Amino acid sequence: MIVVSDTTPLITLIKAGQLNVLHKLFGEILIPAAVHKELTANENYFEEAEQINKSDFIRVVFVEDRKTVSIIQRAAGLDVGESEAILYAENNNADLLLMDEARGRRVAMSMGLEIIGSIGILVSACKKGYLSINEAKEAFNKIRKSNRHISNSLIQDALDIIAGSAFVHGEN
Repeated sequence: MIVVSDTTPLITLIKAGQLNVLHKLFGEILIPAAVHKELTANENYFEEAEQINKSDFIRVVFVEDRKTVSIIQRAAGLDVGESEAILYAENNNADLLLMDEARGRRVAMSMGLEIIGSIGILVSACKKGYLSINEAKEAFNKIRKSNRHISNSLIQDALDIIAGSAFVHGEN
């Protein structure tokens, strides 16, 4: 399975204390060099950089087509990390693109890419038994407290989905 990630889902999952669910769900995660740079060059993300650099399931990949990256950036108003993630996913027939930003998701969906965001990742991890309901609730609370730009209604919807699937499986 080829899974490519943009910056924001990685930061969000780190803030939630759940970066490891990516490995459990997908195995290897590919991040373009621009995404790696966004994660490691910004001193505001020192903790994130440490975790990314120590994760043996995250691999940096390179996008050589600078012209197309630039075109995506200018035409869609995306940053370089988003643009590289979309282009790498497209060029390498990725099974999944991890992306949270609405504009980037619209571009990726228009190209036919399969997308999941941070909240969807946590819901999937819970549904597959990699997170308990309490661990998922704790992760969502950490996300709320970390000033991530994720609406409370989206988090509540995710909790409702998890609670519904737990009821079906007798985990309440």
